[in-house]
Amino acid sequence: MALQVVGSGLGRTGTKSLKEALELLLGAPCYHMMECFGRPEDPSRWHEAMRGEPVDWDDLFDGFAATVDWPSAACWKELAAAYPDALILHSERPADEWFRSADATILEGFKVPREEWPAPGENAWWDMAIAMFEDRFTPDFLDRDAAVAAVEAWNADVRATAPADRLLIWPTGAGWEPICEALGVPVPDEPFPHTNTTAEFRQRSRTINPGPASRP
Repeated sequence: MALQVVGSGLGRTGTKSLKEALELLLGAPCYHMMECFGRPEDPSRWHEAMRGEPVDWDDLFDGFAATVDWPSAACWKELAAAYPDALILHSERPADEWFRSADATILEGFKVPREEWPAPGENAWWDMAIAMFEDRFTPDFLDRDAAVAAVEAWNADVRATAPADRLLIWPTGAGWEPICEALGVPVPDEPFPHTNTTAEFRQRSRTINPGPASRP
């Protein structure tokens, strides 16, 4: 199954809600960071991809119709090239709002002294996450100003480089209509999913992935 949707939006731009929405619209799974919890070989494969090494995308996405969120967003250009018929779905929110959300969720696990970070090769999740942030986003991802600038640069780069006839800009909260129109499918007769709030994220992190050194 070839990917029908490649998400270029950063995590914390409604990507968990998009995952559920796309699964309903396409009738098939959508890859998201959450998938890595049940696929322990995937972080190493994503790390290889972020280093520019070849990856068998068809094997990695076997059974999936779409992908959103990190880590795949970090490789959206490679994926867009590998799946030239896929819609490029770019979810975004104002950069300062993004940082407030990310700082309270996905960045929490990095707020330990660098000397306490796992050494390269010790933790596949950590290696993937560091490559994802430092190599593909900004080395200063914990700094507010640097992160906000990186978000703005990311969004501008997507607009400048994604083929216009394949690109859908989806502001967080935009709902069903833009996605359904782009995919040529009917609008479901139910509310758009709204999941993975900051509180839900933090509770899940404590339950599933409690240690900062193991948190992506």
